[in-house]
Amino acid sequence: MKVRYRAAAGLTVLAMAVAACGGGGETNQPNAEQSKQAQQQMSETPAISINPVPYEQVKDGGTLTLPVGQWPSQWNGNHVDGNQADTAEMLDTIMPMLMVSDEEANFTANPDYLTDVKNETLDGKQVVTYTLNEKATWSDGTPMTWEDLEAAWKANNGENKKFKPASTDGWDRIESVKKGDSDKVAIITFSRPFPEWQGLFSRSPHLMPAKHMKSPEAYDKDYLQKIPVTAGPFKVEKIDEGTKTLTVVRDDKWWGKKAKLDKVIFRTIETPAAQVNAFANGELDMVEIPPGSPADLKRAKEVQNVDIRKALSPNWRHITVNNQSEFLKDKNVRHAVAYAINRDVITQSDLKDMDWPLQTLGNHVFMNNHKGYVDNSGDLGKYNLEKAKQLLDAAGWKQEAEGQLRKKDGKEMKLTFVVPAGVPYAKTEGELTQAMLKEAGIGLTIRPVPDDKFFTDFIIKGDFDLVPFSWIGTPLPIGSLAQIYKTGSESNFPKASDPAMDEAIEAAVSETDPAKAIELANAADKLIWDMVHTIPLYQRPDIQAAKKTLANLGAEGYKFYDWTAVGFTG
Repeated sequence: MKVRYRAAAGLTVLAMAVAACGGGGETNQPNAEQSKQAQQQMSETPAISINPVPYEQVKDGGTLTLPVGQWPSQWNGNHVDGNQADTAEMLDTIMPMLMVSDEEANFTANPDYLTDVKNETLDGKQVVTYTLNEKATWSDGTPMTWEDLEAAWKANNGENKKFKPASTDGWDRIESVKKGDSDKVAIITFSRPFPEWQGLFSRSPHLMPAKHMKSPEAYDKDYLQKIPVTAGPFKVEKIDEGTKTLTVVRDDKWWGKKAKLDKVIFRTIETPAAQVNAFANGELDMVEIPPGSPADLKRAKEVQNVDIRKALSPNWRHITVNNQSEFLKDKNVRHAVAYAINRDVITQSDLKDMDWPLQTLGNHVFMNNHKGYVDNSGDLGKYNLEKAKQLLDAAGWKQEAEGQLRKKDGKEMKLTFVVPAGVPYAKTEGELTQAMLKEAGIGLTIRPVPDDKFFTDFIIKGDFDLVPFSWIGTPLPIGSLAQIYKTGSESNFPKASDPAMDEAIEAAVSETDPAKAIELANAADKLIWDMVHTIPLYQRPDIQAAKKTLANLGAEGYKFYDWTAVGFTG
């Protein structure tokens, strides 16, 4: 399953697609030659692999069937409960994205929704003016206007605590949203600079109709288990709660290029292995091959007329560390946990035989292939069992005898590692972590929970000590800093707090000079490492097995799909 994270500028979404290892045992630390090979392999991995075919050459008609790992209850992607990768992918077919990214992370106005966009400095303030397409209309017949943008701002800016946005970043920098020369012109004035403004009103969160965003009750309930209004090349034919299936069909009222496909069916199939089985049986047209699944990759490769598509994407695997749990409030203990976990072992085990670079990730903001990437992990990123033991001793957690759990004030140190029950890779990953922490005298209980409750009832509510999942990033990585790490953010799941880090994040997301912004983001990243908010593992593989005839869909990298051009060539 996938959970993505996106920051306000391009909201980062949670992805449950938990990777885990294909086996336990010791894995050697990578040597210089292995690291060089990994870097070479990463440089050879493409930025996008979608079988690009010109719109005119794609066959008209057909049904596309795709799997999702986690069925949502909340279809409002702005809401913290709706901030999931699978939800965003389904909404892409039916909801507006005002700005879209290409494979090189360059944003341009989406002509289906915007005829013009300007980013200017007026009277010392950043002002972005959106001119909406005159034809842009919601499926209930209501014209798309500046009021839709105003409602999104007011719901997501954090001022009204009754709203629960996945992120306030960017929204909280807007001073006003006003009507321009007509209802189709929205003038956005920022109180503080926001260089990654392109992610607002874009993908996750998609733009939503004003009337369904204006009150906390509407924000919570109007898209709860239903999708009342859309505005895309497709419309909802049926939401089947029984089979957990969404069916969308071509919308004849769509004013843009006619969608090539007649229908797209999104089927919930919770485990990666079951998804691959369904693909092999001809029930699906494309399937993701998650980390830690060499057998699934092998099986997919054996399917007749299959095309394996892989690309470097802004997605990464990690372990989130609850800064507020009973045992982990002490930063020295969190440091000990970080030292006791061998990231190389997990990374190599997860990615073994996956045709993917065996390279750990040393940054919470930039991926290995990003120009801003610097390995900021320092000593904390290196496995050091003796250092872990020393820190635990100093924190008062004593081990009476080798092999026993550490105790303090008569209480044993036992952590929980929450995993989605339907994803066996997560359990295996937990077993590796369990064995590592045991060496340091720390107990770890692997706690399987229902897949559909994994995020809403456990991660979001902070009911965990350690939890593995993936962040699905965006072409605007700096914007995710405030969403995930800033004090008080709904998506700061460990409830970590550090004024110095907040200040560093503010500096990075406000910097208008791109080179300086990267420098400041890396400075913030060093503080995130020191806090042990999250333990990065690796840049997550984006590997898709698709029918060879499927066009304009696959491993997207930074690019947003053009759903009007998705279809088949034969």
